[in-house]
Amino acid sequence: MKYLSFLLLCTSLSVFSQKYSRQDTLRGSITPQRAWWDLNHYDLSVNVNPEAQLILGTNVMTYTVLEEGVEELQIDLQSPMELNLITQDGIPLEVRHEGNAHFVKLKKKQEKGAINKLTMGFEGKPRKAKNAPWDGGFSWKKDAKGRPFIATSNQGIGASVWWPNKDHTYDEVDSLDMHVTVPKELTDVSNGRLVGIDSTATTKTYHWTVKNPINSYGVNLNIGHYTHFKEVYQGEKGPLDMEYWVIEENEEKAKEQFKQAPMMMKAFEHWFGPYPFYEDSYKLVEAPYLGMEHQSSVTYGNKYGNGYLGRDLSGTGWGLKFDFIIIHESGHEWFANNITNKDVADMWIHESFTNYSESLFLDYYYGKEAAAAYVIGTRKNIQNDQPIIGTYNVRKTGSGSDMYYKGGNMLHMLRTLVEDDELWRSALRGLNTTFCHQTVTTKQVEHYLSKKLGKDLNAFFDQYLRTTDIPVLEYQKLRNKITFRYTNVVNGFDMPIQMIINDKKEWIYPSKQWRTYKADDRIKDLKIADDFYVELRKINP
Repeated sequence: MKYLSFLLLCTSLSVFSQKYSRQDTLRGSITPQRAWWDLNHYDLSVNVNPEAQLILGTNVMTYTVLEEGVEELQIDLQSPMELNLITQDGIPLEVRHEGNAHFVKLKKKQEKGAINKLTMGFEGKPRKAKNAPWDGGFSWKKDAKGRPFIATSNQGIGASVWWPNKDHTYDEVDSLDMHVTVPKELTDVSNGRLVGIDSTATTKTYHWTVKNPINSYGVNLNIGHYTHFKEVYQGEKGPLDMEYWVIEENEEKAKEQFKQAPMMMKAFEHWFGPYPFYEDSYKLVEAPYLGMEHQSSVTYGNKYGNGYLGRDLSGTGWGLKFDFIIIHESGHEWFANNITNKDVADMWIHESFTNYSESLFLDYYYGKEAAAAYVIGTRKNIQNDQPIIGTYNVRKTGSGSDMYYKGGNMLHMLRTLVEDDELWRSALRGLNTTFCHQTVTTKQVEHYLSKKLGKDLNAFFDQYLRTTDIPVLEYQKLRNKITFRYTNVVNGFDMPIQMIINDKKEWIYPSKQWRTYKADDRIKDLKIADDFYVELRKINP
């Protein structure tokens, strides 16, 4: 990952102190102890004891020195997990602990360009997930037969809830090896490809390898009495291995429900470009919670039915045409895992595009009208409780609901404004090519879309990402003409909008200043086209 000076991303600590703690700053900012080195590889070994709900292991971290002169390196691991011996080249190192941030005092000279390793031991009883995957950690559950069914999910709380790492999304590790030891009767399913299994009289160790960059929160364990089946999908880059791991008694249900997985792959490769992780395969893995977008190891708990646990989030009926978890969480392979936000304040990049992917799945199989009806139907879930973009450098996302539904509707509006579906598709595919396996900022995405689509979108994104205000189109009507203007908008907001005037679609071009539209006939009825998230307000002359 490209070196990014913390000086370019910091906000003064005095500002943070008004609302956020130092721990928030240590977690959410690119501290000096993070900025000088770049992640290359994790070699993570974990021994899981289901009966004691205990884990222990080591993480050998390989990194490249970007800048010399720093004596400390920050590692993150959250209580009650504990760091044991930390060594470099076999030499034990001192560690300064500050809450969940641990500062390793290095003895070896860190020469610019050098590739070094750090070995970290860890153990403990990791935090139990209170409401996985949203309030995550370890889920120590039982399957229908009362057998251990265990999984990790830690997007919000962070991967350091159970293993030591550089727990910030700006720097993804380039590759990963995992070695997970479990009781012999259980199976572990993790990221990437299974490359070997070692057995003893009481345990099995599953060896997994990931060839592509991966964000730390996407690393996962899934442990249970699994069986699996697979198929080969002929995709844009050739044969893609698609594997399905489910609890034994659910195999037949899964074989029917998971037919949607290759359908998803076909639709999303059309809209977004090739699946980003052919080398690591695609897996759909049953989990004891609803599901999450772990890279190449998408977890599933939607009870083998369509909708969102049987509900249609749009209220239109279209949401029951697909299994929400298969489609949504797999969509994150492009937006979250291929393109990852540098700061979680920009989580909308993950969730808005993936929310919109549900609509595009419908578009591919049922047409554009079905897609529009679905995304517009989800608009009722918008809260406007806070902006979609969160607070930078303190690990604070924006609105938990609006980054989904408002963001999806924003993208639908943008497609409508473009009036060229091939250009729109080219833009979505281009995002995944231009930023392939990279971490990005909102500004980078805004700039790319503005340039690609040939539109100045600064005010458009400011309005819908950075405020909670719904644009209001005020108008006055007199016989065959209307005068109109925008209110409740940011400076420079002049988005064209489609009106239905006397049952005919017409484009008008509002701004903050009064403008006039003249029709050929007397205007009897008018409304804003449903594709636009704008309020209409009639005012008296």
